[in-house]
Amino acid sequence: MRGRGFRRRWRGEELSDGPDYALVGVVRIPELKQSPARAIGRRVIFAVVALFFTAILVYVDRSGYRDVQDNPLSFLDAMYYSAVTLSTTGYGDITPFSPSARLLNLLIITPLRVLFLIVLIGTTLEVLTERSRQALKIQRWRNNVRNHTVVIGYGTKGRTAVDAMIGDGIKPSEIVVVDNNPGVLEHAEADGLVTVRGDATKSDVLRLAGVAHAASIVVAANRDDTAVLATLTARELNPRAKIVASIRESENTHLMRQSGANSVVVSSETAGRLLGIATMTPSVVEVIEDLLTPDAGYAIAEREVDPTETGGSPAHTRDIVLGVLRNGVLHRVDDSEVEQIEAGDRLLYVRKGAGD
Repeated sequence: MRGRGFRRRWRGEELSDGPDYALVGVVRIPELKQSPARAIGRRVIFAVVALFFTAILVYVDRSGYRDVQDNPLSFLDAMYYSAVTLSTTGYGDITPFSPSARLLNLLIITPLRVLFLIVLIGTTLEVLTERSRQALKIQRWRNNVRNHTVVIGYGTKGRTAVDAMIGDGIKPSEIVVVDNNPGVLEHAEADGLVTVRGDATKSDVLRLAGVAHAASIVVAANRDDTAVLATLTARELNPRAKIVASIRESENTHLMRQSGANSVVVSSETAGRLLGIATMTPSVVEVIEDLLTPDAGYAIAEREVDPTETGGSPAHTRDIVLGVLRNGVLHRVDDSEVEQIEAGDRLLYVRKGAGD
């Protein structure tokens, strides 16, 4: 067992310390998609430009060419020679020599050859170069990724968390998703997010996601034990990052705190409370949902204290203040310890949503 465990750890270390091309398929950097018609159109334009350029060169040096009838070369002959040469067709025992036959080859047969080459060679080269392009993009990303957000798990909770962050102004390129499900990662990549495929409880996978340089980490795993292990691993790699974790059972809250989570959300109990409130006062639930949705209506946010607010009461600011964050501790607005706002405090307040 120890031998197998050692081999697994060694393979994991090779994964993060190895060359970037070995990470293709594990790390995916989103890219702008273009339609197949546009991609083929660009190749056709390139082929036409190459054909005319070659024909001009041949025509300028036409005295150095001859055909089977020893006639001087016209520009049509130069175009024909360029077409059969660029298409690698060549000329042999059957050689069109009349202008009409050469015009037919030029206008109909050669475009068919070019189309064949585009489909065959172009597609083949695209497949061959895709791995190199991804490796180069992974290398650039790993060298530059800093102060980003890592989201562990892209299920319902993970996707909702990402939507909230983007609604608050975080760029999709600053979010990295870690998940084991390839189908889920395809959705994340389509949303413009960098993805890392692997087990988030393994330190090597989190290193690939840049956890050591992340500003914040969202743990949205489907299982509480996975969330605890992922939080422990992330905290070991980054002692300074803000870790926010979601769990199903409240009895595991202390484990998440001990594992290094700064904030813990109990998803099942939170949903249960909202359901209970909705039976008596459904309008309260609507207000809470409005506060949790940054795109429209009102939202809960955090900001620095304005210098003109120092010394005053949190209840008398221009915003509706819910709490005061002082020295890393959150105080309710009616707490006697925060009767007066001090420099360096941060205010938790209600602001208008981004859609207003």
